[in-house]
Amino acid sequence: MDAAPQLMAGRALVTGATGFIGARLAPALADAGWQVRCMVRDAAGPRAGPLERAGFELHQGDVLQPESLTGAGKDVDVAYYLIHSMGRAGSGDFVASERAAATAFARMARSEGIGRVVYLGGLGDRPQSKHLRSRHETAMTLAAQGPPLTYFRAGMVVGAQSESYRTLRYLVQRLPAMIAPAWLQNETQPIGIDDTLEYLRQAPSVEASAGREVQIGGPDVLAYGQMLDRMATVLGVRPRPRIPVPLITPWLSSLWIGLVTPVDAGVARPLIEGLAVPTVVTDPSGARLFDIEPIGFDESLRRAVADDPEISAAAR
Repeated sequence: MDAAPQLMAGRALVTGATGFIGARLAPALADAGWQVRCMVRDAAGPRAGPLERAGFELHQGDVLQPESLTGAGKDVDVAYYLIHSMGRAGSGDFVASERAAATAFARMARSEGIGRVVYLGGLGDRPQSKHLRSRHETAMTLAAQGPPLTYFRAGMVVGAQSESYRTLRYLVQRLPAMIAPAWLQNETQPIGIDDTLEYLRQAPSVEASAGREVQIGGPDVLAYGQMLDRMATVLGVRPRPRIPVPLITPWLSSLWIGLVTPVDAGVARPLIEGLAVPTVVTDPSGARLFDIEPIGFDESLRRAVADDPEISAAAR
């Protein structure tokens, strides 16, 4: 690890500010002294209400309506692009939509003088999932047409209310036994939400991260089956036996998950397809630029369970 960066603060634009990452990043940046502008599709909607009540400046804009982006980047030093179509793939050609969205945002960022764009994509070489390929193409579009890009790549982000965490929890809580497709044996490298947010927060202050890919992950490399067992331990239940069914595909698995958990199959599919290949850090050099020592998977799970409103409600 290099020496700790001298953290800067200015004005930040956070897109996807009502999502799992964005809703946590905006206050984290504000606590670090940043002035934060949140871009939302509906500034009068219920999801934007908490941001407005917290005192954040709101810009109503939709990346698929380029004219609505005008002014979003005014006086902005760094913009966080945290937009993707996972869960909304059923309407139209999402690959073309994501390409158009990234192009519109990159052009706005460049024309309005934003100094840096930070994007969070996924790990994995040659992913079979169209969603994950599209997210990598999004990064390439942002880099080619916008300001200097810091391109973070992470596997599963573990935190209360993340879809990956919720899928793990529901599978363990709802099933006495589970089918075991071959992809359960593939390795992944999860990272806690707190560490993910810290990488994002430090990015503007790490000049060497501009114009490069930064792969991030926690210290543990685990198969998905092992993560299910670790979740059972944290929840205080017995690990669930698994019945080998090696030929079941990720697509069929996502349908099955959609049936036995509240996670929508349209969301489960890209999550599961992302596990069809190993999703581990293969180049740690970018992460070494940051003054961060990620916590382990078990501690990330414990923090997520402690913060989980559904578990808290069930305990009352």
